[in-house]
Amino acid sequence: MAIRATIQLCTYNRAHLLGRVLDACFEQTSPSEQYEVVLVDDGSVDDTAAVIETAKARATCAFTVVRQPNAGLARARNVGIARASGARIIFIDDDTLPIPSFVAEHLRSHDLAPQAIVRGAVINTQSFERLPLPVWTPLNYSGNYFWTSNVSLPLAKLRALGGFTETFREYGWEDIELGLRLRFAGTRSIFNKKAIVFHYKPRPTAANVDGMMRQARAQARTAAQLRALHPHWRVVLATGNDPVHRALHRIARVVGVPHLLAGIVGERSTDRQLSARALFAARALARGAYYEELDSARRP
Repeated sequence: MAIRATIQLCTYNRAHLLGRVLDACFEQTSPSEQYEVVLVDDGSVDDTAAVIETAKARATCAFTVVRQPNAGLARARNVGIARASGARIIFIDDDTLPIPSFVAEHLRSHDLAPQAIVRGAVINTQSFERLPLPVWTPLNYSGNYFWTSNVSLPLAKLRALGGFTETFREYGWEDIELGLRLRFAGTRSIFNKKAIVFHYKPRPTAANVDGMMRQARAQARTAAQLRALHPHWRVVLATGNDPVHRALHRIARVVGVPHLLAGIVGERSTDRQLSARALFAARALARGAYYEELDSARRP
């Protein structure tokens, strides 16, 4: 029987989540001969290799693993695409947990719209051990046209477009960039609220704040890269890379808002969970770092 779908995911130092995610991929209601799982380990240095070996023994469908030196998500995705053999490719992340009917729902939507992008539902959870009900609501809405936490499309269409742009080496925007090319090519995008994954989003701790800021700066650099590739109004809206937002954050830096926010966050080396007020301040600090980096990226 021909393989109808490939679940493709990449991983990097997420051994504590990966085993559970792979188990969920193997526990689908779709017949095991109809789908496969292709995993790319993008240079993990934690216990990922041991988790993968354990998963191989539990796999109920075809399971392909590729290991490579760390090269970034875009390159890792392309390596996974090259190894895929399903008529449809379904992208998830290594911190997203698909429900048992996940593959079946993506395929049901593709039966109705064979050439479309199918966007599935993403429900955030602070724990894989205490999952919310698998029911999508508008509170979980995302306006993303193509978001690799949960999306599928015909493999042939993806290959015809050349896959992901590998110059995106840092965090952010590589899926949005591919989505723009799919949109410009006239690809329809539909939403299936029953094709659900749970996205692991624990409440940040004080020790996470510096990492949030580093990630924001990386995302700003790739945002500038995205705009250089696609100087389009959709990119301006998506990235917030416009004169008004940049000016507001520049003023905030001049008047010392980051110092005020840092005082609210407090000591950053502990594992204490951030209060609602401190979490708001931490996110504002990360946003400020994003715009500071955007300004730097614009300088000749």
